[in-house]
Amino acid sequence: MELHERLRGKLEVTARCGVATKEDLTLAYTPGVAEPCLAIRGDTDLSYTLTRRWNLVAVVTDGTAVLGLGDIGPEAGMPVMEGKCVLFKAFGGVDAFPLCIRSKDIDDIVNTVALIAGSFGGINLEDISAPRCFEIERRLKERCDIPVFHDDQHGTAVVTLAAMINALKLTGREMESAAAVILGAGAAGIAVARLLISAGMKSVTLCDRQGAIYKGRGGLDGEKAKIAEITNAGMIKGSAAAAMRGADVFIGLSGPGCVTAEMVAGMAPKPVVLAMSNPVPEIHPALALEAGAEVVGTGRSDYPNQINNVLAFPGIFRGALDVRARDINDEMKLAAARAIAGLVSGAELEPRYIIPAPFDARIGGAVSDAVARAARDSGVARL
Repeated sequence: MELHERLRGKLEVTARCGVATKEDLTLAYTPGVAEPCLAIRGDTDLSYTLTRRWNLVAVVTDGTAVLGLGDIGPEAGMPVMEGKCVLFKAFGGVDAFPLCIRSKDIDDIVNTVALIAGSFGGINLEDISAPRCFEIERRLKERCDIPVFHDDQHGTAVVTLAAMINALKLTGREMESAAAVILGAGAAGIAVARLLISAGMKSVTLCDRQGAIYKGRGGLDGEKAKIAEITNAGMIKGSAAAAMRGADVFIGLSGPGCVTAEMVAGMAPKPVVLAMSNPVPEIHPALALEAGAEVVGTGRSDYPNQINNVLAFPGIFRGALDVRARDINDEMKLAAARAIAGLVSGAELEPRYIIPAPFDARIGGAVSDAVARAARDSGVARL
């Protein structure tokens, strides 16, 4: 509170050109500004080279799922959106601007963002509740010719996959043969499941409050029904505890304290436990280690192996903006995850260090370079 009261906002707008003289004013504004306007009228792509659009991202929320606070409204979500913009700049050199929309209506949000997309090089959706977030992202991707990225889904998925790559390597497992159980079937859980499958994992079981999700289970909404089609090939039924029996990996994106030591002890030998509920994980790291976990990660900064989205989204957008990408696709997300994982060398890899720390200066460049290459290779880059 003291910081926010003193700063009165964590962002400000600064000018990149001066207006100290009449000539300055003539060039920056009228009549000189007419020349770039007319050029852009003839070719809208010039908006990327004649304005700041090339480096500008909108951070969009409706305030319905702000951190762990829930539906607190767009104005109350503003401090978080400002903070996100600060992280974009600090870790990716990306200029970001918060847009907090006073509507929960999907049409309103989609139309608002689509209509202003010409001012931005990318859209980052933030803290929008599920399942609405899936529909909003899908429709915006259809309407916009710039990247639309829901960080709660895809940023989480990228960093989780990065941690998984190294945790599996450390424990002698292969992605294709390892079995993972995800507890929490919201935006992040579903996105993690999809990206793990894209990375080659064949055994992924997703659980919600009713237990394991499987094809044909009653009461599944649209997104859960879709994810049931491609997960839980073994048709595991019953509780999360039942699903975890014999599993190699547990990924928690649910709530505090919902995993017991007995559940971890019932997993495969030397399992990987990524308990990412924040601020209180699904199981305390010390308890998971006592129960036999070989590797433990959380969402917290005061334990080893923090699974933090800041490792991913600044570099992902930096790479996408640098090649003027139309989209952020699976190939780019997979490339980002592999780049993050690759920063931990074989000599450094150990149970308390499977993923680099957020302040590792190499991250931004490694991720942006990998994402830019993947964008070009997959055909979504315009440069």
